[in-house]
Amino acid sequence: MRKIIRALLAGWGAKKLGGKTGCGCFGTIIVFIILWWLLSNLGI
Repeated sequence: MRKIIRALLAGWGAKKLGGKTGCGCFGTIIVFIILWWLLSNLGI
């Protein structure tokens, strides 16, 4: 269940932050990976 919540949060954040960087799909993927890593280190 934690991985699902983590994926939803990282996906939402990547959509919000990745779209503003102007890097397109690649930027969104990078933001998703960074958010996934940060959330896993926080224990979410």
